[in-house]
Amino acid sequence: MIYKHVDEEGYSNDIECYIKNGGYEILKKAVQAKPEDLRQEVLDSGLRGRGGAGFPTGMKWKFLDFKSGKPIYLVCNADESEPGTYKDRQLIYQDPHQLIEGMMISAFAIGAKQAFIYIRGEFINGARILEKAIEEARAKNFLGDDILGSGYSCDLVVHRGGGAYICGEETGLIESLEGKRGYPRIKPPYFPAALGLYMCPTIVNNVETLCWVRHIIELGGKKFAEIGVKGDSGTHIIGVSGLVQKPGYFEIEAGAHTLGEILYDGCGGPLPGRKFKAVIPGGLSMKILKWGERWKGKHPNSGEDYDWGVEDIPLDSVSMGLCGTALSTGGAMIMDDSTDMLEAMANINAFYAHESCGQCTPCREGSLWMHKLSKRMTDGKAREEDVPLLLDIADQIAGRTICAHGEAAAWPVQSAVPKFKDEYLDKIKKQANGERYNAAGFPLI
Repeated sequence: MIYKHVDEEGYSNDIECYIKNGGYEILKKAVQAKPEDLRQEVLDSGLRGRGGAGFPTGMKWKFLDFKSGKPIYLVCNADESEPGTYKDRQLIYQDPHQLIEGMMISAFAIGAKQAFIYIRGEFINGARILEKAIEEARAKNFLGDDILGSGYSCDLVVHRGGGAYICGEETGLIESLEGKRGYPRIKPPYFPAALGLYMCPTIVNNVETLCWVRHIIELGGKKFAEIGVKGDSGTHIIGVSGLVQKPGYFEIEAGAHTLGEILYDGCGGPLPGRKFKAVIPGGLSMKILKWGERWKGKHPNSGEDYDWGVEDIPLDSVSMGLCGTALSTGGAMIMDDSTDMLEAMANINAFYAHESCGQCTPCREGSLWMHKLSKRMTDGKAREEDVPLLLDIADQIAGRTICAHGEAAAWPVQSAVPKFKDEYLDKIKKQANGERYNAAGFPLI
């Protein structure tokens, strides 16, 4: 649905092609409706935000402070800085008008007269494509003054970020958009729905979420809620990268397919002669799943018993939560038996230490300690007690920071160390004896 025209032969990202395929027809109807009715449709849809946290979109809109009299702003989070995630980039590059239409409907629904697209600084071509699309839409009166003769006006501006991971967090993004350093704000009191951009009520949704608004208004909220599963309606875009035969992206109905079906049927399985070892299912910050572990219980939606291996997990937010991780942005990162899990963890820790904004002591110091410790372990200078120490540091970070960067840095460690402890210790022992570690037995260079 969202990816209907992505990679479609003959489809281009200009406005004439979009209009030829039914584009902006829903906007024409939406600006004639009551804004509160549109907000109710989004609430009825049950759509969860597709930016990572998965907070219900309609509920976020419901929290807006409509009574203050301050201007209301709409901000599209197109930063997409989560490693392993590239779904929004495809929408921006190949179908930008779908985003613009979704944003204009959303802006009208919440009463915003100014909207922004905050795009990752490295997406240079993406910013140019969006700016061109905005001018095309403005020329046809789909945004700007008196949109389609409705009396409603709203402008849209593209703002390029500085390429900082922390600016994917909505309040860090707002700070950056205001021209300041991307320091996340303390919540409470700075919930964007009340005190957001310029201390005014603000809605921040990501690209895919805002694209969905168009389809929700077209189908109707309750009809849309029938797609997917209870607690997670609609489709998910799953981007698979790493050690599979055919990496790619897939749009699937929530809960309709398992992780194994995507990896084996969609991606062709592991590379020849190899076996899957681990998967991070929703972008780098999510908890890792080890191939071979199982989960048992009673599913809250169906009431039926489940007994799943990694390959059996349905691809929806509810089921992923039952397995101790999250679908989040849908960026599945695959590792096979050639992967050195300690080297992988050291790489993850280096990234989060580099991207910490430094505002919170547990994150600033803890992420750097984890990076230094894991580097020491990969350099052959570790002690066996460094493994539990690494886990202890992660435990002191999670839940003790202003924003979720602390959890992003801690969760991979908290999940990987218990699952791959024996492999870590084996490598440390071999390095202490002057041996090269080679878990899979593949030829070493």
